Amino acid sequence: MIEVQGVAKSFGATRALDGVDLEVPAASVLGLLGPNGAGKTTLVKVLATLIKPDSGKARVAGLDVVEQPTAVRSVIGLAGQYAAVDEMLTGRENLEMVGRLYRLNARVARQRAEEALERLSLTDAADRTVRTYSGGMRRRLDLGASLVGQPRILILDEPTTGLDPRTRIDLWDFLKQLVRDGTTVLLTTQYLEEADALASSIVVIDHGRVIARGTADELKSALGGDVLDVGVEHEADMARVVAALATLGAEPSQVDGDGRHLTIPTAAGAGALVEAVRALDDAQIPIADLALRRPSLDDVFLALTGHKTTADGDGVEGNGAGGPPGRARRRPERSPT
Repeated sequence: MIEVQGVAKSFGATRALDGVDLEVPAASVLGLLGPNGAGKTTLVKVLATLIKPDSGKARVAGLDVVEQPTAVRSVIGLAGQYAAVDEMLTGRENLEMVGRLYRLNARVARQRAEEALERLSLTDAADRTVRTYSGGMRRRLDLGASLVGQPRILILDEPTTGLDPRTRIDLWDFLKQLVRDGTTVLLTTQYLEEADALASSIVVIDHGRVIARGTADELKSALGGDVLDVGVEHEADMARVVAALATLGAEPSQVDGDGRHLTIPTAAGAGALVEAVRALDDAQIPIADLALRRPSLDDVFLALTGHKTTADGDGVEGNGAGGPPGRARRRPERSPT
């Protein structure tokens, strides 16, 4: 339903997209994962016909986004990073207005608006002006606007940013139902647990390039084992911890930004935990916690790029550009297959 082949886009000296390739099968969710400035929003804007790529091809439902933009817009729904709703109108009026912009007649627009309000649990607030809505309610209304046209393809750019945990989980359940009903979803996110919960497959993008792809389990398995977490009470002790656990593969780059947590991928299983306890005890280093666990997607992203998904990019992606190469290391694309 979505095909991207060698898409590149620059803004001045900034290379926002650098030859991106990806595919999204029908009735599935592709999670597009990456930090701020990675190029996610730029790709969304290309697929939504808001900007044109400098090179490469992109097709949505078999329609070329450059040559057939009007047709593309008729089959997609788009929810951007910020709720695009009219505060002076009621929730119902917002959705009916979007329906009319889709060129639905008044009766069908009212019906679709009512269905969207019900599905997003906004019926009780439907006739209140949007300026009285909470941030989570506005986000749900914005998603409802993307559904009024009953699109075959839904493009969501960090849809749960700023939502409370309960609302986020409710939205996940709603998206799962849409996919079961046949909707295809492209989801950009910085939340690892969101991609883990929703995505049929994941593409990791950094500095405008695809650096890895696969299912969540495949990407985690690519680390080759478990993860050893070490926490210290005093940041000053961390250098000694890294030195003591060097035989397990500990490196300074694996220390979190707070300076008090170390994450070490390991294939040694429970033996790594035993070895770590002995090494830290021999070095007489007090620790706050020590645990062995299965890897998360956050661990995968850190291993691939050298930084967390929540690291700020150097670009202005929210304004249409991805970030230029910065602190993170560029790595070739990895695939578990």
